[in-house]
Amino acid sequence: MSLHSHLTTNVLWFAQPVFQLAVAVVFWRRRLYKQFPVFLAFLLAQIGVFAVTYPIYVLSGYSTLGYFWIFWLSQALNAVLGFKIIHEIFLDVFRPYHALKDLGTPVFKWAGLVMLLVSVVVAASNSLDQDPIAHAVLTLQRSVRLVQVGLILFLLLFSRFLGVSRKQVSFGIALGLGFWAAVELMTLALRTGGFIGVANMNLINMTSCDFAILTWLGYSFSRTVVRDAPANYLQTQRWERGLADLQAGTEDDSLIPMFEGMVERAFSRSSNLEDIDRRLGLAKPPAPVRTKSAAAGSKAQK
Repeated sequence: MSLHSHLTTNVLWFAQPVFQLAVAVVFWRRRLYKQFPVFLAFLLAQIGVFAVTYPIYVLSGYSTLGYFWIFWLSQALNAVLGFKIIHEIFLDVFRPYHALKDLGTPVFKWAGLVMLLVSVVVAASNSLDQDPIAHAVLTLQRSVRLVQVGLILFLLLFSRFLGVSRKQVSFGIALGLGFWAAVELMTLALRTGGFIGVANMNLINMTSCDFAILTWLGYSFSRTVVRDAPANYLQTQRWERGLADLQAGTEDDSLIPMFEGMVERAFSRSSNLEDIDRRLGLAKPPAPVRTKSAAAGSKAQK
């Protein structure tokens, strides 16, 4: 790495905790931490990790064992907090829709468990030339990055259906996370293909991280925006009522009673339609059933 690149990397790295501290102070003074406590914890964790890893890097460099363990443990913590931030944004976006929010919460729990299991399996099946802990953390981090990119794409496509304004703080948090995650995934793909080196990849990733933090800082100063109420009366309300009707018919949390109720309602509706058709004369009357005794009596009369 050249002297200019080394100096640029240090400046970009040192700017991250400064910007993060500014965002945390604004969140605390505006009491936004009550709405986004996990995001504030993420910012404070980033500042704490920098306070520990930067002195070790200056004194000993990357090759020390202490820096290795602190770095990868901090990456694992960032992946877990990043996934929790996605859930926090989801709860804020679907706050008016209780049925959709209740449905999405267990989905997030199962998704987190699946990503954790995939990381453990990848670490267990990893070759001996790579560290299994680093490979597992990288797999978990990439999975979280993919979900973060999907989150911002979801908000961009469905914000008008959900009544979410693009000036909301939750949208700004998702925008910063999504941009940062997309750049990291792109540079990782370029690095794997041999198109860029490690130094350029680190510069691009640090620049995207600083840009994301500046995005959060700008949204933290913005005024509180009320949700777009007229957009809530269209398709999303029908989704909410549909899930509410399914949940109202079941007292148990299991899916089996819910499906049983759906089948019973379907059969009752079909039987009601048949009764209406008979009354209107649209359905054919059932054919009489002839018994053996009736057939014998008709023969005797002949």
